[in-house]
Amino acid sequence: MECHAGYRGDETPRRFYLEGQTIEVAGILGRWKEPGVLLFRVQSLQGRIYVLRRDEHADRWDVPEVVG
Repeated sequence: MECHAGYRGDETPRRFYLEGQTIEVAGILGRWKEPGVLLFRVQSLQGRIYVLRRDEHADRWDVPEVVG
C-alpha cells in the first residue's frame, strides 16, 4: 500500500497491490472509522470499486471487499 501522508500519517491510499497487480487509486469515494480501523471506498483508474481497510493497531492494510 502506498499512501499520501497527511497530518495523521499514512491516511490516504494512492496505490495498492492485489493478486500481483498494482492498482492505482483514481479517487476516494468515501472514508469512515470503526473502532481501531480506518476504511476507504476507492475507485481505481480502471473504474473498479474497492473497500480498503487499515487496522490501526496492527498497522496493516487489507482489501476485504471488491465491490465492482
